[in-house]
Amino acid sequence: MTTARKKLISLVDTPYYHCISRCVRRAFLCGDDRLTGKSFEHRRGWIEDKLLSLSQVFAIDVCAYAVMSNHSHLVLFIDELSAESWSTEEVLQRWHKIFKGTFLTQQYCRGELIAEYLLPTLKNTVACYRSRLMDISWFMRVLNERIARQANQEDNCTGRFWEGRFKSQALLDESAILACMAYVDLNPVRAGMADTPESSLYTSVKKRAIEAIKGKQPKNLMPFVGDPKANMPKGLPFELTDYLQLVKLTGRCIKESKKDYIVQSKPKLLRRLRINTDNWLTLTKDFRRLFHGAIGNRDSLTAYYEHHEFKRRQNITCCEKLLA
Repeated sequence: MTTARKKLISLVDTPYYHCISRCVRRAFLCGDDRLTGKSFEHRRGWIEDKLLSLSQVFAIDVCAYAVMSNHSHLVLFIDELSAESWSTEEVLQRWHKIFKGTFLTQQYCRGELIAEYLLPTLKNTVACYRSRLMDISWFMRVLNERIARQANQEDNCTGRFWEGRFKSQALLDESAILACMAYVDLNPVRAGMADTPESSLYTSVKKRAIEAIKGKQPKNLMPFVGDPKANMPKGLPFELTDYLQLVKLTGRCIKESKKDYIVQSKPKLLRRLRINTDNWLTLTKDFRRLFHGAIGNRDSLTAYYEHHEFKRRQNITCCEKLLA
């Protein structure tokens, strides 16, 4: 039986999630269709543009992404604190960028007087919108539905574009987040679509590499803020330069089937998180095949399964072997 989405996504356990959406039809709907010779490459740009624009509306940050020929990988962070701090006006303005809202919410945003007996209704509506704006299911719904409509309109057809609902994995600790982000960013290299991570198209690592040359970070991606410390700002708990170096070295190992590059360099992030080099290469090649469900150390996984009352406890052995 399919697990309910609310049991897979829970802020009590973690704000980080790996989400995957896959096209349903036989053709390469976001790349080149070898059968007809028609190119759908521009649709990858649709997905990237929509993804990054939605991250500016929702209380959801994009940590990593890769748009492939017939599927997309995202690593997302739910920013509950930001969503809870929004005023009524900000919640409604954000919601109205995507949906029309109700007559009452439109009336409020125009600055018109709201009858006192309607204020409880308005308050409930705002609470509903606030909740949806930090909900990954709503985020993925808006993203995928828009792309499906565009593709069907271009093809002059109807029907499904995506293969059912998106799949999601909870990332419960830093090692899981790092391994998943690198796996996502290295997708084009593994698929033979790019020689290096920084030369890949429609990926977060390319955007980060371009901005890093200028000493900056992309505004529409979650920033790297350095090693964990007290009162640290919101962001990924790694140094950007360490991450880019690690992904670049791993890409060379994958491309040339040699692990010497990464063994000799002894990347700082692997030493800090105590991840063995061989295990790291296994993780970045087979992350999705190895793990089905939540990922993290034994304690975090045990707490996750107890919280959700799951009888079957997946990944514990695999996580213990590869992430430590």
